[in-house]
Amino acid sequence: MVAQRYLITDAWRWPPTFAATLNTQEGGLNTVFADSIPLLALLLKLLRGLLPEGFHGVGLFYGLAWVAQPLAAVWALRGAGETRILPAIGVALAAASMPAFIGRFGHAALCGHFLLLLGLGVYLRLVRRPTVGRWIGAGALQVAALLVHPYLAAMTLALLGAVPATRLLRGEAFIGPALAVAVALAAVAAVMAGFGYLGAQGDGGYGMFAMNLLSPVWPAGSWFAGWPWAPQLDATGHGGWEGYNWLGFGLLGAFVLGVLARPRAAWKLACKHAGLAVVLAALTALAVTHRVGFGAEIVLDLGPAPGPLEQFRASGRFFWPVGYALLVGAMVLLARAGRAGPVLCLLAGLAQLADAAPLRRAIADWAGARPAWDIDAPALREAFAEARSLTLLPSWPCVDHATGGETYALLLETLALASERAVPASTMYVARWRTPPACRDRALAAAPLAEGEVRVILPAALPALAPLVPDGAARCGPAGPLILCR
Repeated sequence: MVAQRYLITDAWRWPPTFAATLNTQEGGLNTVFADSIPLLALLLKLLRGLLPEGFHGVGLFYGLAWVAQPLAAVWALRGAGETRILPAIGVALAAASMPAFIGRFGHAALCGHFLLLLGLGVYLRLVRRPTVGRWIGAGALQVAALLVHPYLAAMTLALLGAVPATRLLRGEAFIGPALAVAVALAAVAAVMAGFGYLGAQGDGGYGMFAMNLLSPVWPAGSWFAGWPWAPQLDATGHGGWEGYNWLGFGLLGAFVLGVLARPRAAWKLACKHAGLAVVLAALTALAVTHRVGFGAEIVLDLGPAPGPLEQFRASGRFFWPVGYALLVGAMVLLARAGRAGPVLCLLAGLAQLADAAPLRRAIADWAGARPAWDIDAPALREAFAEARSLTLLPSWPCVDHATGGETYALLLETLALASERAVPASTMYVARWRTPPACRDRALAAAPLAEGEVRVILPAALPALAPLVPDGAARCGPAGPLILCR
């Protein structure tokens, strides 16, 4: 929200996702590294003359994601050749009730699971009839996924790569599709270069946020099982949220029934899409990582991971396309299991819908909550109304990751208020960077107050930084738990 507001308000620059008024102590911020859903933010920036002050598109994206999810699932199912109404309703209900999808409600950009379903539908169409128009659409989907979130782009690219792999394993022409995938990859790389993605790095930690081997069948948050959603399975000691991938009783029931009813068809379907199966197996391995967790224990540790994998810290996410492929495959098998097949698809969708009731209740409680500010919002809004700049201390890189949870929350609340008017702000959360951010808080605190500057010091930094502010006794005063200088 903060990054979108600043990007929408700031002047057009290159790269287009750069906001010079946010994280000013580092010269600005490329908002692609702040989970800003740049595809939507840039569209809103084009329309900013029509938007009210302080508008952002995070809530809009949530709405779009929830509407698009079942529609994309039906489109993927139709790509597999199943066009009847009852299986379509069943897959729509099940996709909208996928626990891994609902469980992302705290991370707006990663609610774009409809892009994965679209990627699966693109694969199913291209592997059957790879036309130029379809390849152009596939390339556009990869770029769109990148500009929603890079993790989603990595997954849709993997699904696209399954097209030449499947055709190769079928003994069909694959060189043309392989070249087309290379062109799509080049287009994504070009956008990454132009928008400043390349060369950035984060904290690393591949394997910390992995998927537990039991996660797909561990009914956390299931209404039928009556199990709580949290805590999730965790063998790494870093929490299991990123690896949360419970498939749901509706999907599992459809899969088991489909395989039992049509075992030969299931084997034939797997062989027909062998390239996709290989890609899905690779994604599963990537999600599980080199430190394999089973329940509360690490059962296999392969040692240090290759360096490039360190970019995928939240590796547990990579199982999402596997879950959707299982869903579509299960519905295809079940739909063709005799006259009762379509009805069974509908029942499976209804079962998935019922099973996800605790997760929907959790999201309703979260969305309906109106927690009070932890800061003096009226005082800060009054100060920001005429401010030309905000210096916020401590800066984000100066906070201790292990103990700074409360400080991070206060930083974000203050930035949320400042973003209402897009007051140029000195610091901001950044997920990736080219040069590791440095802590310069003592110099910032000791600098003379500039004309129109508002300097906010949070409680954790008061003992060390408040005495450094020039003429602080006259120019600084309390605003709730904070010190406000101007």
